[in-house]
Amino acid sequence: MRFLLIEDNTKLAGSVVERLQLDGHAVDHAETLDAAETCLAVADYDLILLDIMLPDGDGRDFLQQQRRAATSTPVIVITARSAVSDRVSLLDLGADDYITKPFDFSELEARCRAVLRRLGGAAANLLEHSDTILDPTAGELRFDGRTVSLRNRELRLLEVLFKSPGQVFSKGHLMDRLFSFADEASENAIEVYVGRLRKRLDGSSARIETVRGLGYRLVAR
Repeated sequence: MRFLLIEDNTKLAGSVVERLQLDGHAVDHAETLDAAETCLAVADYDLILLDIMLPDGDGRDFLQQQRRAATSTPVIVITARSAVSDRVSLLDLGADDYITKPFDFSELEARCRAVLRRLGGAAANLLEHSDTILDPTAGELRFDGRTVSLRNRELRLLEVLFKSPGQVFSKGHLMDRLFSFADEASENAIEVYVGRLRKRLDGSSARIETVRGLGYRLVAR
């Protein structure tokens, strides 16, 4: 998944980015609302993490603008305000969730998973295709009585495919989901990850099919 973090506290932002990257997510960091608008103009995001007090404006105004534009990207607000009225106000403005500073990183990760799960209409984190179960939280594949561990970016690539089986994803789209602006990677990286995942899926009824000239899709054998 690709996240946009809008936070002007450099130390906090660095810690959040590092933690989410360890989970295999691609994270772009914007210190201002203006920088965030630039990011949104050139990339699609699965989730926005939004601080309220920013150098060039109020995050609540940004949130309202996003919702008035009918933007469906989920937003988790990072706030230092703990009053019930403040939290209710954020939800009424269109926030999908909030987390209060200071927070534990495991809670932030759990809230990200919960918001993305609700967006996908799932009641649990598990994703299934054919005889194969993908557990994004544990980073595991399960099939034929076996459990296969996945590395972080392998997990995130497979998560994209499992959420839309049969849909063809170009290398460019997968690059956009797996890598941030700060990452140095080429489309060859996607070929490498697909190759590794095909080995991980050996013995499963789920497989990654190459659609010549277009990209990849998840199908059943």
